[in-house]
Amino acid sequence: MITVSTDKKKLDVPFIQHFLKDIYWAAGRTIKEVQATIDNSFCFGIYLDDKQIGFARVITDYVVFAYMMDVFITEEHRGKGYSSILISAMMEEPILKEVKIWRLATKDAHFLYEKFGFKALACPERMMEKIV
Repeated sequence: MITVSTDKKKLDVPFIQHFLKDIYWAAGRTIKEVQATIDNSFCFGIYLDDKQIGFARVITDYVVFAYMMDVFITEEHRGKGYSSILISAMMEEPILKEVKIWRLATKDAHFLYEKFGFKALACPERMMEKIV
């Protein structure tokens, strides 16, 4: 049985860190850093028979803006629609329903996010970033 929860107490932080430490967008992230990101984000865990198989988090002000980050399903559970279940839960979460602007960054999962209305930035020239 698949379930999605926003209860941070259910999150398996070592599991999350183990996955993120080797993935291109979070390479080298320590368990202390992962815990800090969880503490400061609205988080979603996805579970198969109560075992965590994925994760996602949202940085938000709950009204105007939300940024989706660290979305993943473990490799052995991909291709079964679980990422769509996870993102759907995020988009339908009552606490986030009023958010007007959602953003995310992806190198290779555009097809997934497009199903939920995401598209390339209309005016990317307006966006800036600072990477330290």
